[in-house]
Amino acid sequence: MTLQGWILISVFVGMLLALTKPTGAWLFALYEGRPTLLHAVIGPVETGFYRLAGIDPSEEQGWRRYAMHMLIFNAILMLFTYAVLRLQAFLPWNQQHLANLPEHLAANTAISFTTNTNWQSYSGESTMSNLSQMLGLTIHNFLSAATGIALAFALFRGFARRPSPDKAPATIGNFWADATRITLYLLLPISIAYALVLIASGVPQTLAATVDLHTLEGARQTLAVGPVASQEAIKMLGTNGGGFFNANSAHPFENPTALTNLVEMLSIFLIGFGLTWTFGRAVGNTRQGWAILSAMVLIFLAGVALCYAQEAAGNPVLHHLGVAGPNMEGKEVRFGAAASALFAVVTTAASCGAVNAMHDSFTALGGLVPLFNIQLGEVVVGGVGAGIYGFLLFAILAVFVAGLMVGRTPEYVGKKIETREVKLAVLAIAVLPLVILGFTSLSCVLQQGLAGPLNKGPHGFAEILYAFTSAVGNNGSAFAGLTAATPYYDGMLGMAMWIGRFFIIVPMLAIAGSLAAKKYTPTSAGSFPTTGPLWVGLLVGVVLILGGLTFLPSLALGPVADHLAMIRGQLF
Repeated sequence: MTLQGWILISVFVGMLLALTKPTGAWLFALYEGRPTLLHAVIGPVETGFYRLAGIDPSEEQGWRRYAMHMLIFNAILMLFTYAVLRLQAFLPWNQQHLANLPEHLAANTAISFTTNTNWQSYSGESTMSNLSQMLGLTIHNFLSAATGIALAFALFRGFARRPSPDKAPATIGNFWADATRITLYLLLPISIAYALVLIASGVPQTLAATVDLHTLEGARQTLAVGPVASQEAIKMLGTNGGGFFNANSAHPFENPTALTNLVEMLSIFLIGFGLTWTFGRAVGNTRQGWAILSAMVLIFLAGVALCYAQEAAGNPVLHHLGVAGPNMEGKEVRFGAAASALFAVVTTAASCGAVNAMHDSFTALGGLVPLFNIQLGEVVVGGVGAGIYGFLLFAILAVFVAGLMVGRTPEYVGKKIETREVKLAVLAIAVLPLVILGFTSLSCVLQQGLAGPLNKGPHGFAEILYAFTSAVGNNGSAFAGLTAATPYYDGMLGMAMWIGRFFIIVPMLAIAGSLAAKKYTPTSAGSFPTTGPLWVGLLVGVVLILGGLTFLPSLALGPVADHLAMIRGQLF
């Protein structure tokens, strides 16, 4: 490890902390539906959408209606993308005359981008036309991200709202208004400015599919190009992760310099950090948001330290052969070990899934960190919206556990946490280990599953485990040694992605509706404090114990066994 590497990590965290409050304040304005500085320009567009769709943005929705509209919206978008991919050969802007995607791959991809997973069982530059990239995929980068933030707003309202005096049904906002405002006033403006920065840095933005050039040796070479910058910007900002090219953010046309690498990492965490402040502001105490962010950052820094230490230490087998230095297999020289390790932890602590290095080529324990990040439920900052509402589910369990330990009725930000909320939180959190471990076990005994891993032994097992962890966690990154472009894996991973997204969202919205109907209980001397170091430590402990210990046996069979074998001189 080098001082330069730690300086990079420190600067990265410092810049994010400085941006947290301004970002959170902008998000809070959208949460409340207040006009922003962009309202004079974008306001008429927003109003036009509402009139065109026949939507009254002031009409409040209960949690069931909010959930139903969200599910219908996402289902229609998924079917639309499936149709685009299946009809690709007959649609315009297909200069390479690429064929229609097979049924299983089109279905997997449509589910993947709808659920903000962006798992890719294909090579983008040789499979997707420009129209498919823009209309079929990039549209989801905006709308799946907007859905996640809207859902976070709904849960915030559950904590913040008070029952109506006339005993009207509890409401948590309007899904259509939330998603529209987030897209128009947050994601779209930042993405336009972000794309211009990327274009200035050398990222292509063209409707051409290829460009011909001559090498210094005189040979003719054809390079794939396209509308890359526009997709790259929202891919990172919305924690989507689906790359225009197969190499993703390791490709110089997606991530050309050390500066763009830093900007891309910052954009992955930007909204997630801001939402913690927004939550604190929504419940009337910004210290609540800072406490949540503190717990997230502590777990994140521990992961960065372990991953960077392992990658900087390198591979002892190669050292024995005289190849000294950090582990640079699968990494870009222009980034190095520190920026690659940091990017890997950032992208898996969030639900982004973009990569600037191949996680399959990390050392065993270096690769364990990204895997473990996702298995925690991707609540260490997490995806836009999904991270904070996932973390709040753990907060509900943490305050319930604290109440049991001290003999007090559990309360959190003024709302009593009772049996219904605890059961729903457990239901949502239990989905991840049940599906991840169940589908991994099945794939380890079926011939179709065993045909996927490139490597044998514990590393091959880790490739399968990582795939289902990434799918259920809606991350999208991979131990790319797994051959997943098969009917079996496309089908199984597609189911895993859908379950991992919506089987958590519905119980979470039910919690939001339940909390919105509860009366506010002012903080008293008997209340358990939920802003200090003790609370932060309890949050970290609950996340690690409930989110992580379930996977300890599988990690022992995979990355830990792989590490012990590497120490003995055996590689897989």
